[in-house]
Amino acid sequence: MNTLRVALDGPAGAGKSTVAKLAAKALGVTYVDTGAMYRAITWKALQEKIDLADQAALTELSTRVKIEFQLTKEGQNVSVDGADITEAIRSGEVTSNVSAVSAVSGVREAMVKLQQEIAAQTGVVMDGRDIGTVVLPDANVKIWLTASVEERAQRRYQELVAKGQTLDYDQLKAEIERRDLLDSGREHSPMKKADDAIVVDTTGQSIEMVIEQILHICRSAEAQND
Repeated sequence: MNTLRVALDGPAGAGKSTVAKLAAKALGVTYVDTGAMYRAITWKALQEKIDLADQAALTELSTRVKIEFQLTKEGQNVSVDGADITEAIRSGEVTSNVSAVSAVSGVREAMVKLQQEIAAQTGVVMDGRDIGTVVLPDANVKIWLTASVEERAQRRYQELVAKGQTLDYDQLKAEIERRDLLDSGREHSPMKKADDAIVVDTTGQSIEMVIEQILHICRSAEAQND
């Protein structure tokens, strides 16, 4: 069994999901999108019209829903209780509320337990906000992926435009800055760079350039462990 465990953290819009997915494929390990887990809980809470200020209700929800990932040729589908919500969890409403839901300690405890169970079974590239500090503190490789706020907002803007959505760039930039503050300032498992994480700044870099750096870091770590 491949036991390589890669923790890939960083702020919203830094390209974590894309980079982690491609790196996992190249390394022959499982990609775990932890952000999709919190988005799934947020989506389900909105569907059930749960008060997002009700921490007890959100915690109860996170312990009873079944979140599953299915690998496809296009990437990875996400389902909750059997319903495919791959596209639904990327909606503006989910994006605006996911930081608040993920800040609930009971929700994080349930998701972290699930994430650790997955990593105990197979090699992984896991992306999120607190992977290297909380979820996998003993990961073989820890990477902090970042980019300027302007670049992150521009990427998200182009992504939404490509999907036919219209959104004001300045509003989008402000939303990303708000998420950064919420994610780094939450009491439970805040977004934080692990002391031993390697910083990779993706500003002005292509996906190919970033992947090359990530793979070099991971393969060097694998060689040292052999």
